[in-house]
Amino acid sequence: MRNTPRSPVTTDIDFETPGIQHGHLNLPHSHDSSAWGSVLIPISQFKAGDGPTVLLTGANHGDEYEGPVALMDLANSLSLDEVCGRIILVPMMNYPAFKDAARTSPIDKGNMNRVFPGNPIGGITEKIADYFQRTLLPLADFVLDIHSGGKTLEFVPFACAHRLSDKDQEKRCVEAMHAFNAPYSVMLLEIDATGMYDTAAEDLGKVFVSTELGGGGSVSISTAQIAKKGVRNFLKHAGVLSGAPERQASLALDMPDQRCFLTSKHAGLFEPCASLGDLVDKGDVVARIYNVERTGAPVTEYRAKISGVFAGRHFPGLINVGDFICVVGVPQE
Repeated sequence: MRNTPRSPVTTDIDFETPGIQHGHLNLPHSHDSSAWGSVLIPISQFKAGDGPTVLLTGANHGDEYEGPVALMDLANSLSLDEVCGRIILVPMMNYPAFKDAARTSPIDKGNMNRVFPGNPIGGITEKIADYFQRTLLPLADFVLDIHSGGKTLEFVPFACAHRLSDKDQEKRCVEAMHAFNAPYSVMLLEIDATGMYDTAAEDLGKVFVSTELGGGGSVSISTAQIAKKGVRNFLKHAGVLSGAPERQASLALDMPDQRCFLTSKHAGLFEPCASLGDLVDKGDVVARIYNVERTGAPVTEYRAKISGVFAGRHFPGLINVGDFICVVGVPQE
């Protein structure tokens, strides 16, 4: 059997050295504008005392900004005397996509959250994923990956965990999700978990939490504050920062099966018929799609398949066949 090729990614961060380090992941990238160029992905580490390692990431998708805002703020505001353990933060995980303000990389169109475990001899996105898979994830005990809806989705602000075959690991993930303390806490059903960073971290036995904090391709005051508070809460829960997490009311939601999701079978003008956070009943109209080719054509109505909270929706004004319409989460005690 051939050995797996070495990662082409290098870094000026020494993960074993105590102190504060700000540097880059350096991935060689030869292209028309720079024959011997590199993709430089910002990374920071705070290491002091004995404690767990927490890996914090944002911009897994490049048009999602709460993670970069919260982690750039943390890199500027965190004092080493607050830390007992190690914090590794990568605010813009898919840096080429982030610079392009796009979900996927402009270099290879790679979707970072669909290419794990990556490939050291693949495209740029696969090479970054491979470095996380083989270098950064093995260092971590706790992993937080901050998402929002990007340009095409909008959500109530939630932290989430997944159902896992290892129930002890699932319990630890759920506890960390609740510690993040977003306004909503969701047991998230993924449409397809294959190739996800989430799955890679969970398969390695890590305590993993993700989020969806708004959307629309921007960041708001409220979602930035939720992300900043949530990051520090997560670090306190992990034991890397002292003190107890700040607690406010959080509504627990479950996504029991595929009835939670609606997918469009029509293209046209999109009209949401519920606001995020609204309670909807099974059979309620949650969206209308208008035929934009002519006036007077019948309007298509989409109805909820399950009762619960209108938790996420398509964002742009136009919609295509196959686009996500909405998701409904079921409130839990």
